Amino acid sequence: MIWKYVLISILQGVVEWLPISSEGVSTLTAQFLNLSDPLDLALFLHLGTAGAAFLFFWKDWKKVLTLKDKSLLKFLIIATTVSLIIGFPIYKGLDAFIESVEPQIIGQYLLLITGFGLLFTAFFQRVKRKSLLKGVKVPVITGFLQGLAALPGFSRSGSTIFGLSLGGLSPSKTLRTSYMMLVPVSVLSSAYILVFENSNMLNLEGIISLIVSFLVGWFSLKILINFSKKVSFFGFAFVFSILCFVGFLIQYLL
Repeated sequence: MIWKYVLISILQGVVEWLPISSEGVSTLTAQFLNLSDPLDLALFLHLGTAGAAFLFFWKDWKKVLTLKDKSLLKFLIIATTVSLIIGFPIYKGLDAFIESVEPQIIGQYLLLITGFGLLFTAFFQRVKRKSLLKGVKVPVITGFLQGLAALPGFSRSGSTIFGLSLGGLSPSKTLRTSYMMLVPVSVLSSAYILVFENSNMLNLEGIISLIVSFLVGWFSLKILINFSKKVSFFGFAFVFSILCFVGFLIQYLL
């Protein structure tokens, strides 16, 4: 039984940073392996990769927590608030209709739209246009897109990278902010699940799952960040858009 949780945790640790819905992959895998509460398990595993993002960007988090980077703190508060407002009703709806195929189909087509959005982002950065969004619009739009990622099949990382790119952020800051956004919303979501929905997650299988998703998440994030430093943002966003299209095709065929 434990090997099933380890397998899902490895998938979560790798897919979390890619423009493929880690929630969708984990939920479908859990259903295929006949594990109970597949949606809660998928959301719970985000806590492991959130820990990896917290550790990896510890220097940035230290500035946020000590109020030395108030602009990023403000961004994260606004984006997280919007994400929870959008994502919580979606989660409650999916909890009632998780056996239905409709949420997955919606997420698939949103992933396809994200692919075109990232393709636009790639060429937008290529011609070095000025930012389309300014001020509070950037965290609101990005938080909204992150909230929609509660839909299985819709990529959190792909959509937030697209939203952040519209604000004219540098490639490194775009990736850093996108992955840092995962931390607060995952901690709050997991806390809700453990307290109000499924307190049994903190058993042996759950703890092992968190450790595996944390370790795999940290190493895969390191590989991805190193890769992003070797290519232009155009190339990075273009690759992400192609992965979105591939992810949509795979999910469509499945």
